[in-house]
Parts: sequence; C-alpha cells; structure tokens
Amino acid sequence: MDSALLLRKSITQDVFDYQTLTEILGERVSKPRDLAARLIREGSLVRIRRGLYIFGELLRKHTVSREYLSNLIYGPSYVSLDYALSFYSMIPEKVFTVTSVSVGRSREFSTPFGHYSYRMLRSDRYSTGISMESSDSISFLIASPEKALIDKVWSDRRATRSTSRRWLEYLEDDLRLDMDKLSDFSPGMLRGITDAYSSEKISSFTAFLAKFIGEKR
Repeated sequence: MDSALLLRKSITQDVFDYQTLTEILGERVSKPRDLAARLIREGSLVRIRRGLYIFGELLRKHTVSREYLSNLIYGPSYVSLDYALSFYSMIPEKVFTVTSVSVGRSREFSTPFGHYSYRMLRSDRYSTGISMESSDSISFLIASPEKALIDKVWSDRRATRSTSRRWLEYLEDDLRLDMDKLSDFSPGMLRGITDAYSSEKISSFTAFLAKFIGEKR
C-alpha cells in the first residue's frame, strides 16, 4: 500500500507527530525522515513545524482549525489575548496572528497556516478560566471571554493599575471593546481568575469591571 494512504488509513486525526509516523511506517522503511520529506514534496503531507505534520489537502477529513493547531504547535497552551477577543466578537478587528498563552517561555512560529504567538504566563495563573470550544468537530482550548480580557490586560503595557476612568478609556479607546459584552461576564469566573492572578493590577481591573457591570444591570 502507498505510504500516504497507509498513514491516512491508520491515523484518525488530520494532524500527527513524527513518532506516530515512525510507529506506523518504521518497520516498512529504513529512513522514515526521508520518507516524510518525500511525502511533503509530493503534497501528501504538510510540515507545520519540526516533528508535526498535517495531511495534504486531498487527504484531509476536516477544514484546518488554526485554533486547534495553536494548541499543538507549542504547549501546553490555550488561545487567548487578541485572537480570543476577536473570536468572541469583543473587538472589531480581525486578528490574523493566533495569540496564545503558555506556561513555557514566550515564542513565535511561522507556519504554512499562518503566524502563531505565545505569551508566557505563570503556571498558578494558567488553568483558571479555560474553556473547550469546537469547530467542524475539532475541539480546542481557548480562554473564556473573561480570561481572554484579563490575560490581555496583564500583558498590555498600556493597561496600568489606575482609576475607573482610565480603565474605561483603555477598554473603549485602546481596545475598542464592545462594552455590551461585559454584561455576559460571570462574577464567579472573574473572582476565580482574580484570585489565581493574585495581582494588584488585575484586582484593580476586576474591581472596576464588577462596578461597571453592576451599574449596567
């Protein structure tokens, strides 16, 4: 059987790593890496990054999910920051770089499926506020709207611990945030993320959010 078809028959997902390739083809070929290079040249495989592949367009079962790829390219990680804010229609701009948060050091990757950026976040601040979303039957980890906004505030030098007026200006003018979306925020989620961050800056921001949301309800 053709190597590409054997891989396709044996692998459920469209994306897989080099170890999976060698487990399936290792006994059939003497140089799996050379075989992978040949399949890439033929278009049967696309190399996303070193050791990570996706089937070529004709062999794929699903549309490529850039959010799902982001989880796999560098991890552990979840989609957050500007891309997540755009995903939830909280900001008007379409964000082309998939932005994520990771417990590893900050990294960037350019791939055949776009640019991916990862911002380091301490492990004790990482887990609270992550949700699972799905697109075309593909699930991926992404920050909740509350976590995406707080991650953005934490990482943005324009956002400083300040007055309610300055926080409002930051959200409306700097981020151009859809302020109506804040009414959907969960007070419990905000408290949990604030506790996990244990930061005066984030405590100041979420205190402003709680007051702003309370006045709008």
